[in-house]
Amino acid sequence: MSGHSKWATIKHKKAATDAKRGKIFTRLIKEIAIAARAGGGDPDSNPRLRTAILAAKAENMPSDNIKRAVQRGTGELPGAVYEEFSLEGYGPGGVAVLMDITTDNRNRTVSEIRHLMAKNHGNMGEAGCVAWMFKKQGSISVSKAAASEDELLGTVLEAGADDLRDDRSSWEVLTPPEAFEGVLAAVKSKKIEPENAEIAMVPQNTIKLEGKDAEQMLKLLDAIDDSEDVTHVYSNFDMDEQPLVS
Repeated sequence: MSGHSKWATIKHKKAATDAKRGKIFTRLIKEIAIAARAGGGDPDSNPRLRTAILAAKAENMPSDNIKRAVQRGTGELPGAVYEEFSLEGYGPGGVAVLMDITTDNRNRTVSEIRHLMAKNHGNMGEAGCVAWMFKKQGSISVSKAAASEDELLGTVLEAGADDLRDDRSSWEVLTPPEAFEGVLAAVKSKKIEPENAEIAMVPQNTIKLEGKDAEQMLKLLDAIDDSEDVTHVYSNFDMDEQPLVS
């Protein structure tokens, strides 16, 4: 099981029970504002903004919040100016950790993440130390109960997907970033609702952890994910299926 997919699944399940809606909204608002600033406020001509708005609607964000976030991005309304960058490091067992950051205060955020890493058995690395281990791809997870391999394979390959992987309890569809929307639409056209769909940094190889190392790695990822300035966290961490403990 690929590390980013495992963590995405864990986050998806935890989100159903954790009171994190405020943080989710904060991240989505930042993404909408940045997308609008970079490519304009029209989602029809700005794919990144269109994707961000769809994600916000999936989280039931009110339309007024979305509109204001777009207007802050285009400069129609005043608001914080956000900066995007990545941080890299290592977790237990040498697992690679790649974090996408969106913040209005770089120094504060770097200091906070460095502290989180050190506190949870990880350490920060230099720029480029692990990024080469990941490839930007569209990732769509579909429960095996929702579709058979044969049914899904033909649909996604015809729509432009690169690969279909067995991810134990689900199928993982990998696509080039530019084909992501088309493949996702093709999946949904078959009345198949994905468990998770995003353009992600997919690890090309994984490191399997067990026991205490795996527990520490999960705690590290959870701590990083709790930061409002971290928009995405990726790792090449893998472990055996285990029940989630609340």
